[in-house]
Amino acid sequence: MKKIQEAQTYLKQMHLDGWLLYDFHGNNELARHFLEISKTQMTTRRFFYWIPADGDPIKIVHAIEAHVLDHVPGEKRTFLSWQSLEKEVAKALKGAKKIAMEYSFKNAIPYISRVDAGTVDLIRSNGVEVVSSGDFLPHFTAVLSESQIQSQIGAGKVCDRVVNEAWKWIGEHLRDGKLITEYDVQQKILTDFKKYNLVTDHAPIVGINAHSADPHYEPLKDRSSPIQKGDFILIDLWAKEKEEMSVFGDITRVGVAAKHPTDRQEEIFQIVRKAQKAAVHLITDRFAHKKRIEGWEVDDAARHVIHEAGYGEFFIHRTGHSIEVSLHGSGAHMDNLEMHDVRPLLPATCFSIEPGIYLPKEFGVRLEFDVLIHRDGRVEVTGGEQDQIVCLL
Repeated sequence: MKKIQEAQTYLKQMHLDGWLLYDFHGNNELARHFLEISKTQMTTRRFFYWIPADGDPIKIVHAIEAHVLDHVPGEKRTFLSWQSLEKEVAKALKGAKKIAMEYSFKNAIPYISRVDAGTVDLIRSNGVEVVSSGDFLPHFTAVLSESQIQSQIGAGKVCDRVVNEAWKWIGEHLRDGKLITEYDVQQKILTDFKKYNLVTDHAPIVGINAHSADPHYEPLKDRSSPIQKGDFILIDLWAKEKEEMSVFGDITRVGVAAKHPTDRQEEIFQIVRKAQKAAVHLITDRFAHKKRIEGWEVDDAARHVIHEAGYGEFFIHRTGHSIEVSLHGSGAHMDNLEMHDVRPLLPATCFSIEPGIYLPKEFGVRLEFDVLIHRDGRVEVTGGEQDQIVCLL
């Protein structure tokens, strides 16, 4: 497999002796992704796949599921008892001093910390130092194919269309004096997703006034507020095309059920928009000069703007997350708050930029679009941009 050779190149660059992939009952979906094991394939026994920096891979599989890695290259070694498992692992790692696994020191980046502490103990008992595979793993799990890139762009365009239709629908109801709730708007968006052949993993967020200050507010049929004239409204929606390997579009917009926003709403909006632009400017500049940029740096760029404006304590989440087949993907997150993400942003990857200011019992502004890094380093915003608050009356 070409990817085995690519992995060995990264291992040599990082001065590692090898990469040990491990899974039990599907708890390491990153390893399974790399090894191209279907999500529907059931495995109930432990297995290891050892990729040395030099030489051929080794497969360590249980006798009951000896076939599980037959599709990948390497010498197969089977085990039955726990004693034989430990013996085969020790034999495979003989001579290795420093290896990579899906591990994160102090669980600093939970998204890549998929190997349990006991298994890491087992590996360390062989005199081996375990480090994170996080710096090179996204090359295999988060990098998008050209068709996936086009699916992401397409999903963003449809999400943009759907949210604009939602604004129009809300405005018509208000002008006609018809009752409309947060839940009604949520359900219309879900209906429109079906109309445009999109799917999602969760219903969108529609929140008014204080609800918009709750980043994960969810309107329910029996717990939803009516939208009335004067209300501030936040809509966060995400969806992707139905094809199996398609990629999500994820956007957030804000509006007011009025002819114009209040001065307070406009002030907060402009600060958040400035923070969003600052993040994209940093990314664009780094890629234009072919310089490395890490997730935490993007978070800092946006957070600095909001902090300097005096609202730092009200920006209560990271600036963005990796996007791929999963809404929250395996690549670098724009985060120096919830975690210090030192992973680099890579060409042919996608992620959100979504700074926010949430004022309890008042309202919250989050502006979200997606950023797609093309293979040549060109930076493209997908899903559309919002430069002013949508006024519905």
